[in-house]
Amino acid sequence: MISIRNTVSSILLGLCLSTPVLAAEDDIAVKITPEQASLTVTHQGKKVTIMRDQNEKNTVDPAFSKTSRKCPPFCIQPISLAPGVETIAETEMLDYLQRKENGDDSILVIDSRTPDWIERGTIPGSINIPWTQLNASRSDPFTIEDIMENQFGARKQEGLWDFSNVKTLVMFCNGMWCGQSPNNIKSLLKFGYPAHKIKWYRGGMQNWEILGLTTVEGK
Repeated sequence: MISIRNTVSSILLGLCLSTPVLAAEDDIAVKITPEQASLTVTHQGKKVTIMRDQNEKNTVDPAFSKTSRKCPPFCIQPISLAPGVETIAETEMLDYLQRKENGDDSILVIDSRTPDWIERGTIPGSINIPWTQLNASRSDPFTIEDIMENQFGARKQEGLWDFSNVKTLVMFCNGMWCGQSPNNIKSLLKFGYPAHKIKWYRGGMQNWEILGLTTVEGK
């Protein structure tokens, strides 16, 4: 069960079932870019339209309104997390979501946060792999191996990982003060995952919420 946390997106989603998307987008004042008003993706088997909140007096969700959190663990992350790992912003994230929606199975958009955060809202089109499941000190080798093989496309041969056909992972968490996706990325690099196959949305949910972009709540 998912809940869309953007009222206008819910309305547009309903309109899309019977009228062309472009007809509805003509009336959208707060667009994503001058050329793009919305993007429809599949989340847990259901179509969800991503767009910005049309209420120009809307304010950020209280969960992301804090300016100060104890560091550690909530320390500010650098713009460049590791050599070869590309840091992306919202338009690049939307591009990956669009490519995935268009049938590119080589892309996975991953929310690295724990399930309690997912229940408050996540990016439509993403899947949840909590950072704890890829952390060697918190998980077990069987869980890590299962994720690497069955979700990421890696292959283990004679005790060594073959990453030649792995997916591009687009990872995020709560934002520039969150260490959950950075932890996952650093763990993957230690395993030998190719850095150029990892993309990091540093702004995460903090920036997504600030820009009024659609989220979905649910497990």
